[in-house]
Amino acid sequence: MADDLGDEWWESQPAAAGSPARLNKDFIIRVLWRRPSSRNSSGPKPSGDEEGRDTEMMQQDTAPVPEPSQETKQPMECFLTQAKETKEETRKTKKWKKKKISEILAKSEPKPGTPGDLQQLIKDHYSGSRSVIELEELNLPDSCFLKANDLTHSLSSYLKEICPKWVKLRKTHSEKKSVLMLIMCSSAVRALELIRSLTAFKGDAKVMKLFAKHIKVREQVKFLENRVIHLGVGTPGRIKELVKQDGLNLNPLKFLVFDWNWRDQKLRRMMDIPEIRKEVFELLDMGVFSLCKSESLKLGLF
Repeated sequence: MADDLGDEWWESQPAAAGSPARLNKDFIIRVLWRRPSSRNSSGPKPSGDEEGRDTEMMQQDTAPVPEPSQETKQPMECFLTQAKETKEETRKTKKWKKKKISEILAKSEPKPGTPGDLQQLIKDHYSGSRSVIELEELNLPDSCFLKANDLTHSLSSYLKEICPKWVKLRKTHSEKKSVLMLIMCSSAVRALELIRSLTAFKGDAKVMKLFAKHIKVREQVKFLENRVIHLGVGTPGRIKELVKQDGLNLNPLKFLVFDWNWRDQKLRRMMDIPEIRKEVFELLDMGVFSLCKSESLKLGLF
């Protein structure tokens, strides 16, 4: 019948369900899906059309399998360890604390000042700026030092001991712009305390306040020019300023007393305060060293 119609029946006739051609194609797909392609596989090769269709369906349906890497990396082991607390970490760090003067004095009895203490301070102060020969010239002779206070005296009793002929000296003194005795202390408040404690010693002597609190230098210079003063009590800074302005002459001076052993609220002596110590040595450079070596001036440590 097909020959009579002139049609090629094998091209136009649709394949029935379950036909051999359909079965073969399905079978090929299933086999290729289940069995991966290998170079050495044996069997009949498919035709050109079927081979192209099969490869297309394989590319669509099958995912590429990654090739295993030749160099296999060895797995690295990682351990988490908990840090152990050492005794040093748990122990509280103790900060170094400088001992206060009050703590040191509480453990030891106060010692009175000696002439050797002043000599050592002079050496320590000038060691960085003076040569060896100049330091030897600054050594004060022992004869220029009076007996030091042993912490049993009041100011009046100490001055009576070191200057028993005070009344005679006071009567013979008549020079202005000068004093017979100077008492140096650390502050104006301390100077007022010392002046009040001089009552038993001074007698009729004229005492002058030599500090900067509420008193100008020019007023003090005029006062020294117009009156005879026997005894001066004050701070080294104001005494040094009066000497610098020619308001006070140190040549007639016979006694220079340091308020050495007294301590302030912070338990500091006058020579423990850097500012006071500096002014003391500046005053000593203004002729005190030469007067001590000539033995016309005596030094006392109260």
